[in-house]
Amino acid sequence: MNMQQRIYTVSELTADIKSLLEENFSFIWIFGEISNFRMPASRHFYFTLKDENAQISAVMFRGQNRNLKFDLEDGMNVTGLGRLSVYAPRGNYQIILEYLEPAGVGALQVAFEQLKARLSAEGLFDKEHKKYLPFLPKKISVITSPTGAVVHDVLKIVNRRFPNVHIEIVPVKVQGQGADMEIVAGIELLNRREDSDVAILGRGGGSLEDLHAFNSEIVARAVFASKIPIISAVGHETDFTICDFVADIRASTPSAAAELVIPLKDDLARECIRLSMSLKMRFYRYIERQRSLLNEISEKLTHPSRKIQDLRLKTDDLGTRLVRAFINSIRQKRERLSWRADRLHALSPVAILSRGYSITRTIPDARVVTNSETVNKGQNLEVILAKGILTCSVEGKSNNGQTDKTDI
Repeated sequence: MNMQQRIYTVSELTADIKSLLEENFSFIWIFGEISNFRMPASRHFYFTLKDENAQISAVMFRGQNRNLKFDLEDGMNVTGLGRLSVYAPRGNYQIILEYLEPAGVGALQVAFEQLKARLSAEGLFDKEHKKYLPFLPKKISVITSPTGAVVHDVLKIVNRRFPNVHIEIVPVKVQGQGADMEIVAGIELLNRREDSDVAILGRGGGSLEDLHAFNSEIVARAVFASKIPIISAVGHETDFTICDFVADIRASTPSAAAELVIPLKDDLARECIRLSMSLKMRFYRYIERQRSLLNEISEKLTHPSRKIQDLRLKTDDLGTRLVRAFINSIRQKRERLSWRADRLHALSPVAILSRGYSITRTIPDARVVTNSETVNKGQNLEVILAKGILTCSVEGKSNNGQTDKTDI
């Protein structure tokens, strides 16, 4: 062994490599594809950057990654600025990143697309959550910068379409630090007061950076949670923000929002006149139909006096028939009574007596004698004739049952 040859310990070699890398590659730009992304409880980012032929471990500490405006995902190509370092306990070299941006697309655009996809998956853009605008609002609130052109445009158009409508300006910052918090505060203020019928959230056009507040998650959720219908009027016709998708209606410009929020007063006046005339015509036609129907029914109806006369005639006829029926009934009953009286008379003992017959009865018990064997000689009898009564005494009886002699 050459005595001049230096023998390194593992720690020494690792320390020299670490020093060499960190001195010669203090800050470098690097491009690669993210894989094996993970975020432990420490909130630091750990992942691998790779290309077709090699890979390197990457770290982005919490203090730096919280400034990112987009979420890291496996498969995303990024460009980053960082410094090389060696993790001695494992002997691995890695890059500690200070800045990252999506390769080929700006960070804000990636953040916009990611937030849009996430909120859409949650259902914040669904139509069933959209509220209808009031037909004729009594109070319109405009959430915007008080110094921008939005206020002038909205006031001008609304006053032209429907003068004297109550318009309230809710002043907020529309870009820059804290703009999103002021917009949220303005929306929450309107919902606490509950005196506005509709709100316009607007600003003029600008870059994606200028419109950042309207692409923030807190503003999107505040718009979604609002009980007051909100029209999003951010930017120009070609500009779309997250607020546009969450709001109840999206207007291409603030001026278009003013056109949507209130109808033309002259149009309403003309429509009222048209409806009034249409109502009158319909009412006149209805009255005419009812009059014609009444005439038809009247022709079919019998006059009350004629109806009464008919009832009187019917009453007289029924009375006559009743009297006749009563008389006939009495006559028939009389005839039946006479017939029965004649029969009764024919069967009466008096009638038999008048034909020469008599009735003999014992004295004093008045028992009718029908057989001579039932009386005794010397017995007194009474004989009832058609006129008068004879008292007799039995003196004898014949062999055939008849008395031989009767004293009177």
